[in-house]
Amino acid sequence: MAELTQIADLLNQTLSPDANAVRAATDALDRLCLTSNFPFYLLSISTRGEDQGQKVAAATYLKNFTRRNMDSSSAATISSVGKEFKEQLMQALLQAEFHILKILVEVFQSVAVAEFVKQNSWPELVPYLQSAIQNSNLINGSSSACSTVNALVVLHALLRPFQYFLNPKVPKEPVPLQLELIAKEILVPLLSIFHQFVGKALATLDRAEIETEKVLLTVCKCLHFAVKSYMPPTLIPLLPSFCCDLIAILGSLRFDDLKLPFLSERVLSLGFDVISNVLETGPGWRLVSPHFTTLLESAIFPALVMNEKDISEWEEDADEYIRKNLPSDIDEISGWRDDLFTARKSAINLLGVISMSKGPPTESAADALSASAKRKKGQKNKKSNQRRSMGELLVLPFLSKFPIPSDSDVSQKQILNDYFGVLMAYGGLQDFLREQEPGYVTALLRTRILPLYATAALVPYLVASANWVLGELGSCLPEEMSADVYSQLLMALVMPDKQDMSCYPVRISSAGAITTLLDNEYMPPDFLPLVQVIIGNIGNDESESSILLQLLSSVMEAGDEELAIHIPHIVSSLVGPISKWLIPNPEPWPQVVERAIAALAVIGQTWEDCRREESESIDSLEMWDAGQASIGRSFAALLQQAWLTPLSTLDQHSPPSSCIEDSSTMLKSVMLSINGNDMIEELKVSELLLVWAEMIAEWHAWEESEDLSIFDVIKEAVYLARKYRLKNFIVKDMPSPPAPPVPERSIIEGIGTFISEAIKQYPSATLRACSCVHILLHCPSYSLETEGVKQSLATSFSRAAFSRFREVKGNPGSLWKPLLLAISSCYLCYPDIVEGVLEKSEEGGLKIWASSLCHLSNSSFEAGLTAESEMKLIVMTLAQLIEQLLRKGKSGVDSIQSCFTFLLEVFIRLKEVRDGKEDDPEEEVAENDEENNEDEASDDDDSEDYDEDSDDEEYEETEEEFLDRYAKAAEALENGSTIEEGDDEDQEVEMELGPLGDVDEHDIVLSLIDKYRHILIDGQSFPSNVIVNFLNAFPEFSLYFQQYR
Repeated sequence: MAELTQIADLLNQTLSPDANAVRAATDALDRLCLTSNFPFYLLSISTRGEDQGQKVAAATYLKNFTRRNMDSSSAATISSVGKEFKEQLMQALLQAEFHILKILVEVFQSVAVAEFVKQNSWPELVPYLQSAIQNSNLINGSSSACSTVNALVVLHALLRPFQYFLNPKVPKEPVPLQLELIAKEILVPLLSIFHQFVGKALATLDRAEIETEKVLLTVCKCLHFAVKSYMPPTLIPLLPSFCCDLIAILGSLRFDDLKLPFLSERVLSLGFDVISNVLETGPGWRLVSPHFTTLLESAIFPALVMNEKDISEWEEDADEYIRKNLPSDIDEISGWRDDLFTARKSAINLLGVISMSKGPPTESAADALSASAKRKKGQKNKKSNQRRSMGELLVLPFLSKFPIPSDSDVSQKQILNDYFGVLMAYGGLQDFLREQEPGYVTALLRTRILPLYATAALVPYLVASANWVLGELGSCLPEEMSADVYSQLLMALVMPDKQDMSCYPVRISSAGAITTLLDNEYMPPDFLPLVQVIIGNIGNDESESSILLQLLSSVMEAGDEELAIHIPHIVSSLVGPISKWLIPNPEPWPQVVERAIAALAVIGQTWEDCRREESESIDSLEMWDAGQASIGRSFAALLQQAWLTPLSTLDQHSPPSSCIEDSSTMLKSVMLSINGNDMIEELKVSELLLVWAEMIAEWHAWEESEDLSIFDVIKEAVYLARKYRLKNFIVKDMPSPPAPPVPERSIIEGIGTFISEAIKQYPSATLRACSCVHILLHCPSYSLETEGVKQSLATSFSRAAFSRFREVKGNPGSLWKPLLLAISSCYLCYPDIVEGVLEKSEEGGLKIWASSLCHLSNSSFEAGLTAESEMKLIVMTLAQLIEQLLRKGKSGVDSIQSCFTFLLEVFIRLKEVRDGKEDDPEEEVAENDEENNEDEASDDDDSEDYDEDSDDEEYEETEEEFLDRYAKAAEALENGSTIEEGDDEDQEVEMELGPLGDVDEHDIVLSLIDKYRHILIDGQSFPSNVIVNFLNAFPEFSLYFQQYR
């Protein structure tokens, strides 16, 4: 009891506001957790503690403690207590208060996954849980101490792992024995109980009981998980009655209740979802298909029709209305689509499944599918029309019964509400409509959707939904409809508020639809009017401006070449409103500013990309230069306001690093506009770079596929420093007092700190960071006074690169090359210092690095040397390493001879690469490319008639082929064979060696051999082909290899 009391007191201390007290209590608990009774005491306190805080603390600690032990490969305390602990855990779960249950059920799930799902070693679990459900309070009587809801929550947790295939490497994985046991012993009898609860719920619709609804909800969740991936055979005979119960629920609840409880909403949503999963199986289709008409008329469509709750949300919480009913990727308020647990969303999903359904495949149909597996798209519709879908037979005919509202129907509430449901339904039919002929979709647009915009000003609810439908159908809209579609969406994008109604959802849904259309490569006939409308409305309202700025980013990415000439004007138009939103010391910046910076980054990058492609003539160059200068001045003004103003007004060293990736893109545009020292002073480039370097030095919010423009800025900054006078680049000038606080590091020192950290991060960051190591060491002009900075950088870079290399050296791969080459650059600068770093990091570190260099130099190494600069660097490094070892009297080291052998091999390959370039000049390559293009064009002409009715060949997988392909992919993923460390384009980053690239490596090799041939050559044995190939490539070295001739 004393130990129990001690643990309870410590748990109370973990709730203290004093951080030191919490830390001390946690450390004490970590020591006590080694005792065998520790989990029992936590379990006891979580159910019988003195107050709620203590109970929650005990349950939470037990959850974390269990996870640690279950994830550990060593013998765990939980495992040692075995059966007794599991029995007490089950008792606690069945009686715990609900907020404690939600924590303890995670303890149960950890144990169940480890022992029942993976090892099938908890034979008492299913019988115990079956008995608990049968004898629980809502089933066996209110006097029972076991809670029905608690027991079902435990069952739901037990089924959760089975919602996905346990072994995705098996193409057709059988139903796990554990799931079949649960289905037979628990779910089968539970479905009869579910039927009784459904009857009870239907009899008391006007006074819904919370416990009954919880039972219905949890059972639906359990069945959802049970059939989501697998279909236990014992459940198949019971699915008809279960689906009938679901259909009864879906058809009985009213959707016009302004206060529909969330629980009822979830019951409905799960009901639709379960039927969707059941319907996608052969047996499920046979039992559900007779009820399609009833489902559509009594459940699905009523869930889609507009109700008073929708109107209330439109008026009181427009963002919530958009999140639920008009989801898109345009704004965070739309949330994650999979998390929108609404009956309407689930009903739309079920409608889409029904519309695509063609019934269970018959033998002849299956044969037809197999025979047509390799047919082309142009033939697909003709074949598939032999089996007409439910979308054509049932759904569209049903929807066509509802007339499109006209001006005279504006006052007819039911007509408007019903057509809202029709639009929601159309939004769920994109898969079905994608399979139809273009004329089919065109007719639907012209007769059922676009006419709504004529009455848009009178019915904003409908036009907002029409916007959403156009976006949802973006992948199947006919090209000839583009002008009509975009003209209507443009009208909606600027629809003004009415006197008694906000049209905010109309404008937001229009922006979302346009974004979705652009993402689907459905382009407007002219981008400029769209951009003008967007820019004209930015600045009116901060919230809507945020949406418009994100839309502008999408438009600029899609219409790059067409809009490029207008970019300087676009940028100058945006500077004013964005400047008003920039406030001192924002942490973080407002969303509208983040979106603005992101949009400007896209615009700047678009200009840069188009400039590279278009600037050919002198007049064109002058136009592009003038445009770049205008963009640079605008960007510099905003960055000065964002970065330099806080420094002069606040006592801080650097502004917040908000939007560092996009801000870096803007800074790169500023630097690209520089044409002289005067402009550097005018735009305050040195000051901006100094602040930026400090920001990235202290920045750690890495993203796997982003954050790459930072490296582009580094390269451009080094280029500027070499070409012009860039203050504070290598050594920071000390300002004379009084002066505002300034960063303590120079620009290159801040960059160096960032690079050292980046080397340790994601593979894409490692690759690019290592490429910057060469630039920072070899390209700047260091003097005797600044040599200390270079030495510090080499030390830091070599330490970071070798530390990262030690982590990956056991798995030779694509990261080997950049890391080893980065160390090589450092070694060439300061061999003694780098040798000390390597040896300090690991005993024998120099030998490890040298051996790995030889491995990398081997032509058989898959991720080996490919570029001329890489081979040149290796040749110079191996020569320096060999000479360094020989100077120190280490001539007997075996690695010296290995290094020399690979030095000769890489030297040969370097000459072959150079000779290959001379034999294959760019002019010849260009001629070959032109001939190839002509041949391709000729091929296109020959196949034009063939492709008129069909695109490229499309292979239609059978179910077996699909499952087999994904099983192989899962196995490859587990083996790590498909995981590449960095993108392919990152692997091809060319090293920039600066003045080091002008060094003649031929003279270095000649000097090394001439000085040490008696050690390196005389009496040594080499692979026979190495000396022959070397002398063939370099006959001038024959004098030194007389013994091998």
